[in-house]
Amino acid sequence: MKTSRLTLTLSGALLFALGLTTGLTAQTLTDSPQRAEQKRTDLSGTPDMEVIASIVELKPGQSSNLHVHHGVEAFHVLQGAMVQAPGKEASMMPTGLTGLNLRDVQHGSFKVVGDMPLKLFTVHIVDKNAPLYDFVK
Repeated sequence: MKTSRLTLTLSGALLFALGLTTGLTAQTLTDSPQRAEQKRTDLSGTPDMEVIASIVELKPGQSSNLHVHHGVEAFHVLQGAMVQAPGKEASMMPTGLTGLNLRDVQHGSFKVVGDMPLKLFTVHIVDKNAPLYDFVK
């Protein structure tokens, strides 16, 4: 009896660890390492969509790669910073700026070039079970 309880407990722990590892690996392959998810929930009345709230922090020298989302991304700049898009002059992304990135519209190709990190609060309303980011090559 004790052996089967121990076997069951160890099997459950192993399955949990494998599931956690698989989930983290899948998220890493389709996510931005600078994004820290805060909350996620289903969009009421729409079973195929979800809402994801996150904090994104890009440190000086880090880049945001060109990407699209399968839904809408709203963002608010918590801490502004100097950024530079390829082939453009550096410009300030100011604290307090709020914007929207529409479904399947390419955005986010810039590098933080100042000495302060850029911090954003983002809300994604996106297709459930789709990658949050599709990076453009």
